Amino acid sequence: MSAIFTEYCTLKDTGEMTLDAPNNFNFAYDVVDRIAAEEPDRCALIWLQDESCLLYEHTDNHMRTFTFADMSRLSNQAANYLTSCGIKKGDRVMLMLKRHYAYWYVLLGLHKIGAEAMPAACMLGREELVFRMKSTKASAVVCLGEDALCGKVVDAVSECPTVRHLFCVGCDYPGFERFDTAIDSYPTEMARVDTKIEDPILLYFTSGTTGQPKIVAQDGTYPLAHIQTALVWQNVRDGGLHLSVADTGWGKASWGKIYGQWMCGSAVLAYDFDVFSAVRMLEVIRKLKVTTFCAPPTIYRFFVKNNLLNEGFGEVEYATTAGEAINPEIVEQFKKHTGLEIHAGYGQTESTLLVGEFRGDPIRPGSMGKPSSLYHPIIVDENGNECADEEAGEIVLPAAGRCDMGLCIRSIPDLQMGGTVWEGDLYRTGDIARRDKDGYFWFIGRVDDVFKSSGYRVSPFEVESVLIQHPAVMECAVTGVPDERRGFVVKATVVLREGYLPDRAMTNTLRDFVKDKTADYKVPRIIDYVDKLPRTFSGKIRHVEIRERDANNRA
Repeated sequence: MSAIFTEYCTLKDTGEMTLDAPNNFNFAYDVVDRIAAEEPDRCALIWLQDESCLLYEHTDNHMRTFTFADMSRLSNQAANYLTSCGIKKGDRVMLMLKRHYAYWYVLLGLHKIGAEAMPAACMLGREELVFRMKSTKASAVVCLGEDALCGKVVDAVSECPTVRHLFCVGCDYPGFERFDTAIDSYPTEMARVDTKIEDPILLYFTSGTTGQPKIVAQDGTYPLAHIQTALVWQNVRDGGLHLSVADTGWGKASWGKIYGQWMCGSAVLAYDFDVFSAVRMLEVIRKLKVTTFCAPPTIYRFFVKNNLLNEGFGEVEYATTAGEAINPEIVEQFKKHTGLEIHAGYGQTESTLLVGEFRGDPIRPGSMGKPSSLYHPIIVDENGNECADEEAGEIVLPAAGRCDMGLCIRSIPDLQMGGTVWEGDLYRTGDIARRDKDGYFWFIGRVDDVFKSSGYRVSPFEVESVLIQHPAVMECAVTGVPDERRGFVVKATVVLREGYLPDRAMTNTLRDFVKDKTADYKVPRIIDYVDKLPRTFSGKIRHVEIRERDANNRA
């Protein structure tokens, strides 16, 4: 039994959760190394490479299994190698490794020496890389040895004098040190470095749904807070296999690919793909006998809208989703074909799970679930007063009775954080929701996304949830367009399923469909058809980009 979360977590019969750990707690030493000592052969990670991956398409080694003994040994070698290169406590190292297995032992090695890992998406452009490296004063980069990626990194580093080392994995590239082969000659043991739980361990950047990405720093309490994520939301189990669909460049990887899952005894699956195929993903889920699954709503929409669930969902016992709100129609259709509920969860890059459909709670399709007992979020109006039931307001974490574990560091002396969710001791999410009489939260939208039309508040998500029910609609995004008479009118940007035409007849059909199911003021006055919707690297729809594009067209 490797589920050691009980040493750091108290879970009462009421569902109330509290966390506690010593001041020198370090996930790499106190969880990974300990499990390796007690159960060295326990599976930690299964890595499976899809045929769409470019880096290893000429090799036969497409699947590897790593035990906790492997992870302990490799992370020690990684830490020793990094130390020999001059990387030390407090240094910042950018990781651009997609879903490659090196991510896990490099991250753990950085934790062990007290350096700060800075996960980043490989799709970032040159200027985005320069922005991240300069704003964090990065010391090194570890990336995949792909020509296009390495070339982009080299180009960006020319403007970032703090970057002293370039490492790559998988393939050699001129000017880069080959990390995954270099560590072989380094010791498999290391003396514990003195680190503190309040030391920064991760630097993320907000997803950029609105404005420029901002630095988010997490400390050593962050892994502990993900016990809640894994235990009472994802419902992982000891000896199980969990798959979260996430690139390691964004925060969702920390939610579902390492911390909480390992502390609760579950192995994780790293399904490594460059081109998403819903068909192949389902094959992997069934073949490897995944027991718990988490993915953004986009993935579930692909499964449902393309009629791929007739053979069920393998041995999956529990399904969850996060990243953006999921439409009730998708939840209902998924259950119809698989017998499984989709449990929604809500949190931010700056936090762990704040609201969720937790184990034992009845599912209400379209809701966010109930407040986390770890943080006790509430909904407040513009004056900071708690809202009554069914009243819309912003989700915040009040200072009284709040747990700081897993919430972003408020400031770091040498970093310009570029904005913060903190307002004194109040944590502001910037998301609008309402609470029903049973305590369930219902998402309305980002503060910047919600708009008024003819005096009525319009929630983009509510209109999107109606549109997605039409069989012609694959995906959609709703925004407000300025209008002299109404303030704003509703616009829907729609991706149609194959076989449907984006003509006037379709526009009239979709308008009538919405009008039949909801209030007149929510009916889209404008419907724009596109091949794909703009998204962040983490898969969230960028409503702000649609609004900006419309503004430029009007100018």
